[in-house]
Order: sequence, then C-alpha cells, then structure tokens
Amino acid sequence: MDTKIRNLGAQKIPSPLCFAGGCGHGGSFVTDTSHVLQDLDAGRVLEALKAGREPVRFEMAGPRAHIHFDPARTRCALVTCGGLCPGLNDIIRSLVIELHHRYGVRDIYGIPHGLRGFFPEFGHEVLKLTPSVVERILDMGGTILGSSRGPQDFDRICQWLEAMDIQLLFMVGGDGTLTAAHLLAQVIAERGLDLAVVGIPKTIDNDIAFIDRSFGFDTAVEESTRAIRSAHTEAVAYPHGIGLIRLMGRHSGFIAATASLAQQDANFVLIPEVPFDLEGEAGLLAALERRLAQRGHAVLVVAEGAGQDLFQDREKRRDASGNALLKDIGLFLKDAIETHFRKKGPGIAMKYIDPGYMIRSLPANANDSVFCGFLARNAVHAAMAGKTDMLVGYIHGAFVHLPLALCAGKRRYVDPAGDLWQAVLETTGQGSLKNQGLRLAEKRMETER
Repeated sequence: MDTKIRNLGAQKIPSPLCFAGGCGHGGSFVTDTSHVLQDLDAGRVLEALKAGREPVRFEMAGPRAHIHFDPARTRCALVTCGGLCPGLNDIIRSLVIELHHRYGVRDIYGIPHGLRGFFPEFGHEVLKLTPSVVERILDMGGTILGSSRGPQDFDRICQWLEAMDIQLLFMVGGDGTLTAAHLLAQVIAERGLDLAVVGIPKTIDNDIAFIDRSFGFDTAVEESTRAIRSAHTEAVAYPHGIGLIRLMGRHSGFIAATASLAQQDANFVLIPEVPFDLEGEAGLLAALERRLAQRGHAVLVVAEGAGQDLFQDREKRRDASGNALLKDIGLFLKDAIETHFRKKGPGIAMKYIDPGYMIRSLPANANDSVFCGFLARNAVHAAMAGKTDMLVGYIHGAFVHLPLALCAGKRRYVDPAGDLWQAVLETTGQGSLKNQGLRLAEKRMETER
C-alpha cells in the first residue's frame, strides 16, 4: 500500500507561525518522519517486521517548520462540491482564518457552486473571502459558496487556475470530489505547475475508506436520535403503533447503527451491509408481527441504501456525478407493512419519518464544529508545505495525510461481525431477518442433536 505523500518541492521558507513558546518554536512543529501506524496491534506489527514487511503508516498532519510557498505571494481557491453536510461553513471559515491570520495569505477566493464555478458560461461570480466575510457563518447550514454535482473539464479548470495564478486549491467533498481532485492534480502535474491540491473529505455517511471519522456525522447522529425518539413516542401512543424512520446511508449504515445505539428505542435496524427478507418465517414482516403481539408497538430504523435487492425494478439510474439513484426503501417498507397488516385484519397506526434533508442542511453541532477546525487548519498546513494530491483524514485519534489515490473510489462499511453491528443486535434483539439464516440454524441444531 503506497501511502507516500507527493511534495511539490523544497521547503525552504521559515514558517511564520507563532506558538506559546514563541515564533518558530520547534516543539510545536511536525516533521515528515512522524507517522501513525494503520494497525495498532503491537504483536501484528512485530510479526510483520520479523517477516520483512514494512507496517502501513500514514504521515502525521500538522504545521511544518519550513514551508514551500511564500505567504505574501500565495493565492488560494477553495470549492465545496456534492451534497450538503453540516460543517461546510465551519470548514470554509477555518480555512480562511488560518490562511489570513496565521500565515498572512491575503488572496483567498471561493469558487461558487462547485466545479461549475470555474466555467464562465455558468455565470457564477468568484467570491473574495476575508475574515469579515466568514465571520458569522458558523450558525448557517449549507455552504455560503453553494455546491453542484457532475463531471467537468479538468484541462479547462487547470487553465483557469493558471490564469488566476492560484498556488493552493482546497476541494471539499465526498468520493466523487476526491476522485476529481486526484485527476485534477494529475493534470496539474503534467503541466508542471507549482500548485497544491488538497482534499478535505466530506461524507455525512462516514464511509470514506481508511478514515475513522468525517465531519457532519456527529451532527447527523445527534439529530437522528431525535427522529427515533419521536417515532417511539408516536408508536407507543396508539394500539399497534409502528414508527418507521428512514435515515441517510447510501452504502454504509453507520448513521442508522450509531443513532440506534444512542437512542435505544429501535426494535429493528436495517442497513445496506446486512441483507434481510421481507416474507417468510424469519423475514421482517413475521418478526414485526411477533413484536406487536408481545409489546403492542414497534420502531424500525432503515438506512436509505438497505433492501435495494427487494425491488423488482433494479434498473440503475444515475445522478450527474455518476452515483446510482437508489429506490426509496422507506416508502417501500411503509406500503409493504401497511398492506401486510391490512390483510391480516388488525389495523396498525403507521408513522413514517424521513428527516434526511433537514439533517444535512443543519449547521454543525459543537463536536463537528471543533472537528472541522482541526481538519481545515491541517489542510492549510499541508498545502503551505507544498504537499499535493492528498487529503487530511482522522485515524486512531490523530490527523494524518493520505494520498487521494488511496481513498478515492473506495468506501468503508459496517462490519456485520464487528462490535458496532453486534451491539445493535444485542440492543434491538432483532436477530437475523434472513430465512436462509433460520434454515442454517435449524440444520445446525439437528446436527448437534
């Protein structure tokens, strides 16, 4: 695994940063030889070394004592792409404040509406960013720069950057944006430009490969617990009450799983990583019947990417960024459950909640806001040091540098055998909702007898 970070050139300029010990205080700077191991198990690391294998390690993020770019001559651009996410404005503000006040960079430009902002035909005007412009944006949801989806012409973006004499480009976005950042960095390298491209990973689903945490996730979990609490209140208030909540999670069920553990009112949690059956003795509908018979109410939490195999029409349509457009599992389950119990006789009181767009458009909570500040400041440190084609990530409690090629196009998933999902199973008691799983269990019991 190649984790080496590309540098644009020598770092000869003394950093202008001042710390508690005074300007240039060496104890507060990080060197390129400082690393974080991917595997923290000392035994496995020792075994790898004995076998002649070098453990996978990531370069530590943080300010360098010497930098590549002269702050007085540096011009920066930053762009936000893809779906909205709590914390985007926190990232923008922290980038601007760090560049302006700490490094003394004065030319900072915000590119409006994602990558479209690089093209004059869309008619978007570039925004000059200063501390006064970003002073009060922390309490605002969304992004003051706007966003968009869709592929763009990297050669033309490169021409724009060259014409504007930009040395630092910060790209804030998810998997599609990080892939675009990597491709753009390659075009820039081919042109021989002294221009750093640094990515800041944004995914509310917390599913970028190798990274333990992404901004917006903490806010999403916190707000999702409110939806679960409301669904439970509604469900217990009526005979045979059912609360159904659809949460974000296109490919990974981290929000649904974590929120269900934080607000332990869910009786069934459905995520993309764990298939389930609708019909049959072990299927969801039969399990829901048993739950209502025992307790008189039920709460279901479903991630938006769960159960896609249940749809007869599996033709995949895609959005402007090439992402598969998912079928609406929330409405599908709502209709399936209502139809099932209508045939059974006793009526149910179904309450369906989908807080997705409300959550992603919120301002960041306190934890996410602090986290965004660290991400942005470390992105500035990396860019000023001349590091490029990389992103800043959070691994094992530390901020590190990762090559864009390592993360782009890869995802992180909930491990069905891991602690998170096992905790969900213990909390809900839902067990397997696959008929095959039931048959395998019966077969194992017969063998044991």
